[in-house]
Amino acid sequence: MKFHQFFFWSILILLSFLLCIEDVAGQAGRGKGRINGVILDEQGNPVLGAKVVIQYSQDQTVQREISTDKKGQWAFLGLGSGIWKITASAEGYIPTTTATNVSQLGINPKITLTLKKMAQSQSSFIRDQESLNFIEKANQLFSEKKYDEAISLMQQFLEKNPKAYQAYINIGDCYREKGEFEKAIENYNWAIEEAKKDETTGKEMTAKALAAIGECHMRKGDFSSAQTFFKQSIDTYPENEALAYNVGEIFFSNQKHDEAIQYFTLATKIKPDWGPAYYKLGLVYLNKADYEKAIENLKKFLELEPNSEFAPTVKNMLEYLEKIKK
Repeated sequence: MKFHQFFFWSILILLSFLLCIEDVAGQAGRGKGRINGVILDEQGNPVLGAKVVIQYSQDQTVQREISTDKKGQWAFLGLGSGIWKITASAEGYIPTTTATNVSQLGINPKITLTLKKMAQSQSSFIRDQESLNFIEKANQLFSEKKYDEAISLMQQFLEKNPKAYQAYINIGDCYREKGEFEKAIENYNWAIEEAKKDETTGKEMTAKALAAIGECHMRKGDFSSAQTFFKQSIDTYPENEALAYNVGEIFFSNQKHDEAIQYFTLATKIKPDWGPAYYKLGLVYLNKADYEKAIENLKKFLELEPNSEFAPTVKNMLEYLEKIKK
């Protein structure tokens, strides 16, 4: 076997090992990672009792929640490596969302989220505050894969709060996980239609629903339609790097490397100092045996996140890749 052939297979084995480490380290979202932060209002004051929900990008059924203390602070322990979505909400405020890369070895940066006051028209979405408990219970049922029970609770919530159209996305997610894609898409479309009346968060909700429709088509094997909806999603809410990253993940997991590159690259353009997108670009290019671009992106990842738990392995990969250039 020629050296370059041997090297190619060695790299693939190393890549498989790296992905295995990543999967085990973040299995079910468990690990030794820690993140913390603070929730503030627009005047910079802490928001007491704000709900903070984190969701694991590799398994959206894995989520945890906590309430902020009198200083607006919160913290989560025992997290696995990878991207976690963070959503903060409080009564009378517009929910806000971000995403962060959690490392189990390095110190993760403190996260500050600002909640904006909800306009009167927005607060009217929730008529029955007590029914918010239905959402919490439904989220728990979803994480337990009890999708029919979760759907029932979300429908009860909608009966009490018919303008809270965001619940249609939750219902769609349940149908998607059940494999009932047409019902899922029907609920996502209802959310999109209602979002047209929401001047505050309508764009974000529309983008989320469009991406969810794209994932349904992807799971059905209709990659062309999936690409169409993913593009519409990004065009609707282009400032969200996590959205582009998640679309890239979907394509990468389906071995659609060129499409994955497109969306991971978009994530780097939206947020140039965000390491995870460069890391995934390095892996995708490595899969394509494009070593020059793999090196470029893996080096950028190390530059941005030198203390990442993946840094030692990435350094070893770079040493191998540099050899093939000689």
